[in-house]
Amino acid sequence: MPQTQKPRSAPARAARATRGTSTKRTRTTAESESPPDEQLLDFYRRMVLIRRFEERAARAYTEAKVGGYCHLNLGEEATVVGLMSASAPGDYVYTNYREHGYALARGIAPERIMAELYGRTDGVSRGWGGSMHMFDFASRFMGGYGIVGGQIPLATGAALAIDYRGENDAVICLMGDGTTNIGAFHESLNLAAIWHLPIVYVVVNNGLGMGTTVEQASAEPELHKRAAAYRMDAARVDGTDPVAVHTAAQRALASARAGRPFLLETVSERLKGHSVVDPARYRTREEAEALRAADPVAAFAARLLTEGVLGEELVAEIDAEAVARVAEAAAFADASPHPEVSTLFDYTYATPVPNDSRRLPGEALFPAPPRPGTPEPTEVLA
Repeated sequence: MPQTQKPRSAPARAARATRGTSTKRTRTTAESESPPDEQLLDFYRRMVLIRRFEERAARAYTEAKVGGYCHLNLGEEATVVGLMSASAPGDYVYTNYREHGYALARGIAPERIMAELYGRTDGVSRGWGGSMHMFDFASRFMGGYGIVGGQIPLATGAALAIDYRGENDAVICLMGDGTTNIGAFHESLNLAAIWHLPIVYVVVNNGLGMGTTVEQASAEPELHKRAAAYRMDAARVDGTDPVAVHTAAQRALASARAGRPFLLETVSERLKGHSVVDPARYRTREEAEALRAADPVAAFAARLLTEGVLGEELVAEIDAEAVARVAEAAAFADASPHPEVSTLFDYTYATPVPNDSRRLPGEALFPAPPRPGTPEPTEVLA
């Protein structure tokens, strides 16, 4: 039978449904066995690379090399690395506009990401996506979305496709805390729950939706508790600890693959404003100083030093490597050409459309043909 005629009650979904949908909510911590030293070092290297990359991206923005909006993962490096390290190569990743770090941790080359920020042809989206709209199907990195929550129904649809085909992949759908207040969040979680879809919804709770605190915007500020309405398993985890996030994400993905969608809330703070142009005046000086003191990159380095995984020389070496790699990425982006206007429509649709980029303002992209019997317009004389 062709796939297009496959009944809604597919065997894969029926099998998932029999595995149960526990209503128990857990609070995941880092109590599990610590990963081997090699993996801890890999976590740290990736966190440092994201930190140095984002710092360079902010600098490039002030130099007018990056245009449009630009949102950074500064302060969220542990969450990013913990999540992506738990995912499998075949898993799909959907995120919002704060995406650079996830693209890096997913394995996309820094050169391609920086070139995309610069709007160059060697960028991951050929220069047309920019900071908020990166896409790389080879990595199953399905893009950042500028519309708040726009990725949630699409990610849910991807999970439905996986289930429909009987595959063992899963979807990771990332969002900020403010996104949990839109209708599509609840609609999608409800569908995922009743259809037993292989998806993990991750709420990166940094406590602020732009400048509005989560307590001001949400009647229940512990956002993982919203899963109870859909009898969905959920957990809350320290987003500044990559090991804790990694462990929680592994459990969440295992649950999703078994037909039990999962809501994972990671709690961390962003070190800067909502975007690079946000001065974050809603924070007091004391709050800003407390954030710097709780820097997750520095905290993880201190932990690895204490455990003997790192030495001071290796810390300096890893940082120097990251700085050099980011400098190479910036040089690569500078040398990459700008895209030709003639390519404007090349990657907009799966089926190419004519390049009408030079049409007059207000002129229709596809002018409607005249209806039969309609007289030709005549010139009106003054």
